[in-house]
Amino acid sequence: MIVFPNAKINLGLQVKAKRPDGFHDLETVFFPINCTDMLEAVRAEEFAFTTSGLPIDAASEHNLCIKAWNILAKDFALSPVKMHLHKQIPMGAGLGGGSSDGAFTLLLLNKLFKLDLSEELLINYALQLGSDCPFFIQNKPVFATGRGEIMEPVEIPSMRGKKILLVNPALHISTREAFEQLELKGGNSDLREVVKEPVERWRDGGMEGSRDGGMENDFEAGASARYPEIAQIREELYKQGALYAAMTGTGSTVFGIFKEVPAGWEKSFPTQYRCIATTMA
Repeated sequence: MIVFPNAKINLGLQVKAKRPDGFHDLETVFFPINCTDMLEAVRAEEFAFTTSGLPIDAASEHNLCIKAWNILAKDFALSPVKMHLHKQIPMGAGLGGGSSDGAFTLLLLNKLFKLDLSEELLINYALQLGSDCPFFIQNKPVFATGRGEIMEPVEIPSMRGKKILLVNPALHISTREAFEQLELKGGNSDLREVVKEPVERWRDGGMEGSRDGGMENDFEAGASARYPEIAQIREELYKQGALYAAMTGTGSTVFGIFKEVPAGWEKSFPTQYRCIATTMA
């Protein structure tokens, strides 16, 4: 059985406050994109997990695919499987690749073993893996609050038919590093309303007459200060004709939203950068 865990981008990301449990309350719009890993699982005599593609720089016990297996194995009598992950989504890049792999492992095992778990239960299991994981169970545009697990569907009409270009500058930014650089601003933009506006208005503050920054990622200023490449990529995407460009998640990938993909756009960036043209998943 094979599944294709897809990436996401954040359309705006506001960090509201630090919580007593050590996590942060945030607001964001998760948007699924058609950039995928590949994950296969087959029944086996003993459990095994292998990888190919991009190198994974985490110990196996921290891999979310293995954690997902262990979480379900505690509650259900799962027979062993052999899992293979072919990694194509860059890591430490703000694209949610690891979270997607973990969530899709839950979906795959639910189907493989006919567990008949509801979406609500799968989301609860996914939250044990990480704050971004529940989104990939629903895997459609949502306005997310709390740690990211409180979700409501959101319509983004101006994204229909748009092309998305991703530029990853071969930088790995850990979540811990991103929060260390974060300056809490407590922005008051209502992203649910901002995303209803035409994409070309997001750059200048979203809604007409808005008193705040509109579509902003609170992590971008700190990341750009430490890694100037991020701001340089954003400006280059605008030069290429992007309607809107921003860093996604805690970085380091920058996305640009276009009506059409400009010819030869990837040649504007260093060869060590990972450049991907994609669309909505």
